[in-house]
Amino acid sequence: MKVNKIFISFSVALFLFACSKKESSSVPDHQSVAVTKTEEKLPEVDSAADITEGKALIEGADCMTCHQISEKMIGPSYMDVAGKYENTPENAALLAGKIIEGGSGVWGSVPMAAHPGMSRDNVNKMVAYILSLRK
Repeated sequence: MKVNKIFISFSVALFLFACSKKESSSVPDHQSVAVTKTEEKLPEVDSAADITEGKALIEGADCMTCHQISEKMIGPSYMDVAGKYENTPENAALLAGKIIEGGSGVWGSVPMAAHPGMSRDNVNKMVAYILSLRK
């Protein structure tokens, strides 16, 4: 049994080492990193179905404990958020990050709780709904 554990551990280590070999390229590392950063996709969820699903996701989560559609509670109303942030991919990504990672200082001293268990796709739909409320 002990020999099997050692053999499996050695095999896994060998596999990881073999798969981690860095390919050589003529582009220096600092240039390839810059290219990777510019290729990051921003959320693209503006369909009516995504917005409707986003509203349902908000209603099913704990969001309404601190936020309402048109009235400020513990946190800002969704209409206030939509009024502050234009519906752009950059703003959608920023707000999605605030939902997942939490945040503070933008709307007062009460911090927003982080929601790391929510999927990025669902959060993007929630943000699409919020930003659709802009007048």
